[in-house]
Amino acid sequence: MNALHIKKGSTKHSAYNLRPNFSDVIETHTLAVLVDNEAGVLARVIGLFSGRGYNIESLTVAEVDHNGHLSRITIVTRGTPQVIEQIKAQLGRIVPVHEVHDLTVEGPSVERELALIKVHGDGDKRVEALRLADIFRANVVDSTLDSFVFEITGAPEKIDAFADLMRPLGLSEMARTGVAALARGTAA
Repeated sequence: MNALHIKKGSTKHSAYNLRPNFSDVIETHTLAVLVDNEAGVLARVIGLFSGRGYNIESLTVAEVDHNGHLSRITIVTRGTPQVIEQIKAQLGRIVPVHEVHDLTVEGPSVERELALIKVHGDGDKRVEALRLADIFRANVVDSTLDSFVFEITGAPEKIDAFADLMRPLGLSEMARTGVAALARGTAA
């Protein structure tokens, strides 16, 4: 028997197995969900995620149409493409949901977040914290003799980078709003 012969049906040494399985790639998606502004709707949406073991990385909710009694829920979640499609389909089946948009795939979008970051420190650490805040365009919204509270807005990656730089300078507390997002241009 030839040493190079591979048993029919065997893919153990197949070059096809060297390609990554793209259905297993974990992706982050931002979903915008337009819902009726009524009691229990948010609980139903969150129940869908928790009941199926889906994770929510960021969640914001606010009324966007007072006359129509509509709220917008912006959810940042992670999963395989199959899981993301399941989430969107299941969200669309919840009765008070009017629209589900995947801003990640529908085209360019703008994502922003607000964070309040408290930094304790003195001397050179205070000076360095103020210098970095200026570079990141963060505002000082509270100051004591031993701490600052900075307000920073921007993409989540910008806030992550600022927080990472503040940790060695005395970051002690942080509050984040979660992502607010809209499609760019004329897209709805």
